[in-house]
Amino acid sequence: MISIQLPYNAPWSWSQFHRHFALRLLPGIEALEPERYSRTVQVGDDVGWFSVRPLLPQSALELVISDSLEGHASTLAMRVRKMFDLDADPLAITRHFASDPQLGPLVAANPGLRLPSAFDPFEQAVRAIVGQQVTVKAAVTITRRLIERSGENRLSQSAVGTNGLTMLFPGPQTLATAALENIGMPGKRVAALQHLSAAVAGGALELHVENGADALVSHLCQLPGIGPWTAEYIALRGFGEADAFPAADLGLLKSPLWGSDGISAKELLARSQAWRPWRAYAAVHIWESYAAAPIKAERAWPELEAGR
Repeated sequence: MISIQLPYNAPWSWSQFHRHFALRLLPGIEALEPERYSRTVQVGDDVGWFSVRPLLPQSALELVISDSLEGHASTLAMRVRKMFDLDADPLAITRHFASDPQLGPLVAANPGLRLPSAFDPFEQAVRAIVGQQVTVKAAVTITRRLIERSGENRLSQSAVGTNGLTMLFPGPQTLATAALENIGMPGKRVAALQHLSAAVAGGALELHVENGADALVSHLCQLPGIGPWTAEYIALRGFGEADAFPAADLGLLKSPLWGSDGISAKELLARSQAWRPWRAYAAVHIWESYAAAPIKAERAWPELEAGR
């Protein structure tokens, strides 16, 4: 194994990332302990695992990589830095929102909040489609069923990690042709998932933001069953795009920040223009305020798609 220290500019909140992973954990692919997150990955043709833990009181994380992936250490370090948003400048972000009467106090009170994003954009795209119009809990349940049917047991004994890390998330070619009947999703959503998978597998859709997040969002919205919420959410969580903003998200619209009546998607989108180029950080803080509000009967969890 190889161990690498990944420094960051404090403040940075391990508890935020722990909560994020705890809500979405996929056993067999991911494992979570009080002070460590681990998961399986594939880089090129090589498979293995990595784990991350905070090195308090140092402002750094420790990245541990399995022997099978040591040749990809620099690539993994870069991707994990993005995944845990270690290169953000919390002071600059706090200053950016300081003049906003609603967001300014939120950001100043919790400047350590970052933008958790996925290790694998395709995996996040799948999760986003599965999560359309359902709670995070329901989406995780369906995704676990999907893995049970289509997950890949491709880790050799030498690459297997601790805590039952034995599986890889299914790739686009696998999901494009998988039997997903009666998995708990409407037929149109299954079709959307398999259209996306086929487009990625065949090269018709390239999941990257080299031409900007807007170009990716536009391409995604051309696929059946993918609208602006899903596309923006993929940009935000799949790539950590700092200005992505899923304005139709129910958690953003119903935050107590806007009073008892909430805010419309149109109004929120207009208001968000003042938050560029860091609207995703605004979303993180608004979601946090929504999650911290007193629970109401039948209230949906944050990041529940609305309006489609």
